Amino acid sequence: MFTINQTYINSVVKKALEEDLKPYGDITTKLIQSKDKKVKAKIIAKQNGVIAGLDFCKTAFKLIGKETVFNKKVKDGSKVKKGKIIAEIKAKTKTILSAERTALNFLSHASGIATLTNTFVSKTNKKTKICCTRKTTPNLRLLEKYAVKKGGGFNHRYNLSDEIMIKENHISAEGNLKNLVQKAIKTRKSITVEIENISQLKQVLGLKFKRILFDNMNIQTLRKCLKLCKNKYETEYSGNVNLKNIKKISNTNVNRVSIGSLTHSADTFDLSLLIN
Repeated sequence: MFTINQTYINSVVKKALEEDLKPYGDITTKLIQSKDKKVKAKIIAKQNGVIAGLDFCKTAFKLIGKETVFNKKVKDGSKVKKGKIIAEIKAKTKTILSAERTALNFLSHASGIATLTNTFVSKTNKKTKICCTRKTTPNLRLLEKYAVKKGGGFNHRYNLSDEIMIKENHISAEGNLKNLVQKAIKTRKSITVEIENISQLKQVLGLKFKRILFDNMNIQTLRKCLKLCKNKYETEYSGNVNLKNIKKISNTNVNRVSIGSLTHSADTFDLSLLIN
């Protein structure tokens, strides 16, 4: 189960609030005479999709006003329809107005990622996992990878320390693919080797490591490569994957498909906050 530590959430949200409020605070809300009056508000979905990031949203209000009561009406990972109430909030007027944009930014960003991930998953056969990559927003990787999970996807390595992943530039720097893979095997760590063509694949076949990643191949070449692997390796595909071609790719029965756009190009989820 993927959970996010509250200390991390507090740290990330605090920085976002400071970005929005420094140096003088919410100078518009300060003009409102009833700013200390407690009011109710609700967050409403303006589209269909999958929700993620509720704790980040809640924390934005809590850090501004400790009096905040945040009532989740759905859980992260829930599929919702347009018009669904996502959360109800009771807090001072100034708390809701000052925290609103930061709170919704986190919720709409994470829900957008979860929704796009779920759309890819819905077009994929059950044998193929949809995975995200390290193409994430700086300092928001944990939130974005969490959102992918809530959308029904899986996480690729979290960072460079998680496993050895030999890619094009590593091969160019070393000058010899097979030698580099053999060095990696001696470390006894998990290894993924990126392959761009059948010639490269034949150089590493027979070596014992975990996963082969086929990069930017057409479907015909991918099928040939999978046949050569004979189920001796976990297999993965990446490169220019979109909602139009994901079904064809997954129908090859490749084990995983990694998609950078899940985190770097997902549309924000459309939400509104209304004070009752």
